[in-house]
Amino acid sequence: MSAVIPVATATATATATASASASASATAPARQTAGVRSKAPTLRHERTFKAQGARYLAGVDEVGRGALAGPVSVGIAVVDLHTQKPLAGVRDSKLLGPAERERLEPLVRRWSVASAVGHASAREIDALGIIAALRLAGTRAWQDILAAGVSPDVVLLDGSHNWLSPAGQPSLFDEPPQDFVCTAPVHTKIKADMQCLSVAAASVIAKVERDEQMRGLHSEYPDFGWDLNKGYATAIHRDALRAAGATPYHRVSWNLLGGEL
Repeated sequence: MSAVIPVATATATATATASASASASATAPARQTAGVRSKAPTLRHERTFKAQGARYLAGVDEVGRGALAGPVSVGIAVVDLHTQKPLAGVRDSKLLGPAERERLEPLVRRWSVASAVGHASAREIDALGIIAALRLAGTRAWQDILAAGVSPDVVLLDGSHNWLSPAGQPSLFDEPPQDFVCTAPVHTKIKADMQCLSVAAASVIAKVERDEQMRGLHSEYPDFGWDLNKGYATAIHRDALRAAGATPYHRVSWNLLGGEL
């Protein structure tokens, strides 16, 4: 059983809609990054969970896991399996340009029954490790979903590993799980961000919010080019690391320059 997780050091935002089936944005034209062609994600896989009695499904995706600097961020987009309509134009955030992601982000927020993004800082990644930091960021987002008055019945998580559920299996002698951790059943699916609309939607809101944070950090440390590379290991970023060393926003427990620092 994992320890109680603090929530004060990262930000999370959540929105809830009065009607999950609002379709005003469903007719928005689908635009794709130049040269990229992809099949639109659907709710087909999500709707298979209706047979298990689920109504509210939380699509979950992370952003920033492989960056050298900045937070790791987890997005959640909740859909109503009984009434949800498709939302045109949404793709995995990696397939969309910045302008298109920013256009879609408020549409995804209105389309979702509830949505949230949680973050874990570089210092938390150093202290906990990336898997526990992902769980921390996801738990912060999950807490905001619950605060919006929505309790998902099931979770669909991109990838092959469930990093969202509390670590370890509790014994009879353990304290019961904290109310704000994810206790809903979690199902993983490889390439869910490409195929499943709820997960693709989660990736969009997480990417937009994390990118905005990295642009803010860029104003403090402009030499690292975070407004463009968002903390990932580009040549400009590595050159700045060699010249100036790590900042408080770098994941210093990582091998940032292959042992050069």
